[in-house]
Amino acid sequence: MRSGSRGRSRLRLGERGLLESPSPPKRRLLPRAQLLPLLLLALAVGSALYTIWSGWHRGTEELPAPVIGSLSEAQLRRVIGQLDPQRLWSNYLRPLLVVRTPGSPGSLQVRKFLEATLRTLTAGWHVELDPFTASTPLGLLNFGNVVATLDRGAARHLTLACHYDSKFFPPSSAPFVGATDSAVPCALLLELAQALDLELSRAKEQAAPVTLQLLFLDGEEALKEWGPNDSLYGSRHLAQVMESAPHSPGPTRIQAIELFVLLDLLGAPHPTFYSHFPRTARWFHRLRSIEKRLHRLNLLQAHPQEVMYFQPGEPPGSVEDDHVPFLRRGVPVLHLISTPFPSVWHTPADTEANLHPPTVHNLSRILAVFLAEYLGL
Repeated sequence: MRSGSRGRSRLRLGERGLLESPSPPKRRLLPRAQLLPLLLLALAVGSALYTIWSGWHRGTEELPAPVIGSLSEAQLRRVIGQLDPQRLWSNYLRPLLVVRTPGSPGSLQVRKFLEATLRTLTAGWHVELDPFTASTPLGLLNFGNVVATLDRGAARHLTLACHYDSKFFPPSSAPFVGATDSAVPCALLLELAQALDLELSRAKEQAAPVTLQLLFLDGEEALKEWGPNDSLYGSRHLAQVMESAPHSPGPTRIQAIELFVLLDLLGAPHPTFYSHFPRTARWFHRLRSIEKRLHRLNLLQAHPQEVMYFQPGEPPGSVEDDHVPFLRRGVPVLHLISTPFPSVWHTPADTEANLHPPTVHNLSRILAVFLAEYLGL
């Protein structure tokens, strides 16, 4: 990902006054021959004005957001109790902590691990590989996105995404395993799917209208210098594929995405997140409320303040990341990336030793409650 400047003007619609013509001094009845053309003219003008207004209204009106409830305290504690910090760390995180640049043996190893892990879940996920070859500054390279959809027949998707590749450094450099960038986000998605396995299975059996989808994207990192053609290889390819791929309940697969939640740069101590897009601000505030509630119930570790992670106000700057190709196609995006970036960002120090386990487990709890509430599990 690349951090950039922020500055987009916001347009406001002004209020319009209605001009009223003064009343004529007296009334008189018009002959029918004159009245009919005037009625037809008024009808035509009214129809034209309605067409213009309705077109503007459709273009500016947001689709109604889904209404979701809050878990009771008993339900909340049940969901959190199903998370297993040891499983997250040993079973899901450590297998990812290898050099996994696109096209490398480590990349293939991690990709197979992701596919195999997802296929062992009892909920019966549909796991697809989106393989492709792209031209890069290092020549032609093979990439592969892993797409897991719980119920392919569901009309709408809550899509959680992360990238699994690690940044390329010259062979003479120290190994870079990208613990925060982005092994921890990948491990979090696997743990969430495992912890909520039975509930997700039940939701699938009941044909819930919104299903969970997980994207593990390849080639987020630039291979030489960040630019439109050297970055976001996997997300650019997958967004293009989804844009044209039909979806049985609706037009295309990309239009089935109700909310796209991107996780990146997670696992360092004291992360701060900001709402990057007004369209999804309500979901950001939902996460903030969950953080507050878990703190009050004493269910977060090393968390001395009520709100530490989900901060109010504007983000420090815009960030180019895997959400961009989806955002450009009209998908609502909730970008959960630590800003400012962790101090270990793109250094050999981005390792397991410099992760903060309480923060990782706190984030898993907040996200688990969010998923359970959003999907009605």
